[in-house]
Amino acid sequence: MTDTIYAAATAAGRAAVAVVRVSGPAARAAVKTLAGRLPRPRMAALRVLNAESGPIDQALVLWFPGPASYTGEDSAEFHVHGGPAVISALLEALSDCGLRLAQPGEFTRRAFENGKLDLAQAEGVADLIEAETEAQARQALAQVEGALGRAHQRWRGELIEALANFEAAVDFPDEEVPAEVADRARPHLERLIGDLRLAVADVD
Repeated sequence: MTDTIYAAATAAGRAAVAVVRVSGPAARAAVKTLAGRLPRPRMAALRVLNAESGPIDQALVLWFPGPASYTGEDSAEFHVHGGPAVISALLEALSDCGLRLAQPGEFTRRAFENGKLDLAQAEGVADLIEAETEAQARQALAQVEGALGRAHQRWRGELIEALANFEAAVDFPDEEVPAEVADRARPHLERLIGDLRLAVADVD
């Protein structure tokens, strides 16, 4: 990816604080242009943001150099006052820096493409945003934290162990599968079935 994206991370409308996120190779230059200098990584710094037309706002600026960021790219956040005029001026200034408005979900897509999230975690982010109950939120958060990905790895391991035992029976094509082969495979399959039942019950 060669382009750098920006978007408001908070809902539209008036609020005490609004957050605008930036990600991509030009993030560093954009922060320097608007804020004068880079803050220390992952530490908020108070800066006056300036555009060519004049000052925009006094803001908290956070700098996340890649790959130690949500997307894996150089990233920044601007925490500004949440009035429409301030937000509009900041978005316009970022556009003037050569950045483009992000598509819906593009920050998370970049995190997935850069190996910061697996597919289950990326889906969990969307589910967490849409969650309407505490149970849905808890399940989505577990997914974001990688619980589903770890479960998939565990299930895969049990299947591989079971299959390895059955493949040993290929050495006996004209005979019945030896009883010990099934005995060795059974615990792996029982654990897998138990895990899957728990996972389905969790969804319900």
